[in-house]
Amino acid sequence: MTREEKLAQLGSAWAFSLIEGGQYSAERARTVLRHGLGHVTRVAGATSLKAAQVARVANAIQRFLVTETRLGIPAIVHEEVCSGVMAREATVFPQAIGVASTWEPELNRLLADAVRTQMRAMGSHQGLSPVLDVVRDPRWGRTEETYGEDPYLVARMGAAFVRGLQGDSLAEGVIATAKHFVGYGASEGGLNWAPAHLPPRLLREVYLYPFETAVREAGLQSVMAGYHELDGIPCHANGELLSDVLRGEWGFTGTVVSDYFAVDDLHSYHHFAQDKRRAAALALTAGTDVELPATDAYADPLADALDVGEVGEGQLDEAVSRVLRHKFELGLFENPYVDEAAVAVTVNAERHQEVALEIARRSLVLLKNDGVLPLRPGAGTVALIGPNADDARHLLGDYSFAAHVESLMQARERQGLLGQMMTIPDDLEIEESTDGLPSVRDALMARLGDRVRYARGCDVIDTSKDGFDEAVAAAAAADVAVLVLGDRSGLTTQATTGESRDRSSLELPGVQEDLVRAVVATGTPVVAVLVAGRPVGGDFLHEECAAVLMAWLPGQTGAQAIAEVLLGEVNPSGKLPISYPRSVGQIPVFYGHKVSGGRSHWHGDYVDSPVSPRYCFGHGLGYAPFVIEQATLDRTEVTAGDGVAVEVTVANTGDRAGEEVVQLYIRDPEATVTRPVLELKGFGRVSVAPGQRATVRFHVPTGQLGFYGRDMNYTVETGHIEVYVGFSSDAHTHVGAFTITGDADRPQVQKVYTGTVGVGELPRRPHGARWDGDR
Repeated sequence: MTREEKLAQLGSAWAFSLIEGGQYSAERARTVLRHGLGHVTRVAGATSLKAAQVARVANAIQRFLVTETRLGIPAIVHEEVCSGVMAREATVFPQAIGVASTWEPELNRLLADAVRTQMRAMGSHQGLSPVLDVVRDPRWGRTEETYGEDPYLVARMGAAFVRGLQGDSLAEGVIATAKHFVGYGASEGGLNWAPAHLPPRLLREVYLYPFETAVREAGLQSVMAGYHELDGIPCHANGELLSDVLRGEWGFTGTVVSDYFAVDDLHSYHHFAQDKRRAAALALTAGTDVELPATDAYADPLADALDVGEVGEGQLDEAVSRVLRHKFELGLFENPYVDEAAVAVTVNAERHQEVALEIARRSLVLLKNDGVLPLRPGAGTVALIGPNADDARHLLGDYSFAAHVESLMQARERQGLLGQMMTIPDDLEIEESTDGLPSVRDALMARLGDRVRYARGCDVIDTSKDGFDEAVAAAAAADVAVLVLGDRSGLTTQATTGESRDRSSLELPGVQEDLVRAVVATGTPVVAVLVAGRPVGGDFLHEECAAVLMAWLPGQTGAQAIAEVLLGEVNPSGKLPISYPRSVGQIPVFYGHKVSGGRSHWHGDYVDSPVSPRYCFGHGLGYAPFVIEQATLDRTEVTAGDGVAVEVTVANTGDRAGEEVVQLYIRDPEATVTRPVLELKGFGRVSVAPGQRATVRFHVPTGQLGFYGRDMNYTVETGHIEVYVGFSSDAHTHVGAFTITGDADRPQVQKVYTGTVGVGELPRRPHGARWDGDR
């Protein structure tokens, strides 16, 4: 390979740079692709092409590369996949924070498997997900893209996604790209691209842990570095992370790709490099293999760096070999094309919509309910109010197609930083569309007909109260008022959540809090449905509304799921993956804090507020009450390297079927470094009929209970471990304790990333009989 051909393999090009008038342009290809190409950026996500057109353009690009370039090397086509494939006709799944609220990794695997199928059908090979950032500051706009605050839950959801996307073999799979490596969600002030201040032990145990799990347990094949810096070193130039830890310690063999424009950011944003040449040298030397979304610093500037010896030819060859190996493993050399006729029956297939609906149903978290829910079928009229009640666009996350098209339009108009960083051709056809997706109003009216009286009330961010009178009148005349409130997700200035849409307040944006007060003042019972990318809502809303349902950003089937839960057709079973602050003044507030973490000092609370969150991690109500009848440990002493079993019997004491998530926590009170007051180590979802019970059996290896000791090596210490089970981080039962014993001659216990969970239903107990735990 010539140097130009090698550099081309480390570069990329926007799909729209190869399209003219909505069609593939051979003339543009001869310029952009003359030496080959590593990645094509978003054939689906950066255009308004329909699925069959995406496949046609992808085939045309590959045909040019195979037949018109000297080496005939196909390209990897990558797409955004935060809530499904970011494509015009693809299934829009719930945003990741909602998926995490299911506490059901298998559903995330099914989601990713659907994404894999749709991507392969359209000719795509790499998905920019999962987001493995642990987030404990919901001011950060990208909270919605994450799986929450707990490293174990994030790791379980992330590993499941990687398995689903990559499949059994990359020959039929899609490369998963875990991001943003690492600590991006711990930014200073909750601000995008801001530094993260993470001491080494916290970095290892919390923020690196999900990535390590994905690499070592799930075979992750790609990592995207973060925009931010750690301890003075921007992540794209951090060789200790990208080479020493990721490749050296964990044995990662895949590719590291840059976040968009981030190699140049080493110069233009961080001022860490004096020019593009130095930025390219620093990034490649640190271990950043591929520059996205378009070749910039890895073009002439990297060539210049090679010429002057700032980076070696051997480092260039290593990066190129990793890209080429992925292309071989994806089967691109044998089969670079896709069947354009098969796309229509694959993209947004009915089975994928069913997966989206099942996730949406289980993602909804009932935060509060004084008995007003479920709404009774014959209980009179419903006033449906709020800016998110009749707008299906607001149900979608920031990297859905409908949301991201808006950012392309704004970039073409040169508004904001995105417009400065990328040039959108004037001839690019961009169409806004939610493709007829139903709104909450549509879903409720389909069930209740003219019993629904709708009034918008206000917009998400506008300050006009002109619609208040109509909303108040509707509420006053109704038997119950349903307020659908919250966010508008996206990357533009009209969005209130999403990438670079950070907030200094967690109250509802615009005048929505005032709308709540006005409607509550009518005396009509109020149900608040929060369609939002982060915990939101002030004291008045959460204290005065009769019920509060957190819907997150539930995707294309979200309206149906919300209606089903409100009417009791589906029993809500979602659990919070992130603690819900009372206000920004509490941040950070998370369950796994240290004993000295300010929750138990002399006076305890703040002067003006409790220190406890509004709703704790793991919280979520349902319409069927569950109790833990029995929980046992199988032993009180275990040898390091072995494990313990915990068996929990739960009963549905209500009169309707329901689901519950049993959560297992441990505490190490005797470690040689301070440990969190609780650590999640297992969870299992059970579905139980009324009056019946089920068992959840956890096996916890001792290798899962270690930490990084004084010497910063992973260790499983001998000593006392306390075990708790429950339905949330503050509603749990102390099961007992066991002691880990050791042997001076025994080798170091290896880290284990998860135990096993088994769920089984028990036979119905005879009426009036006492349950004694017999099987």
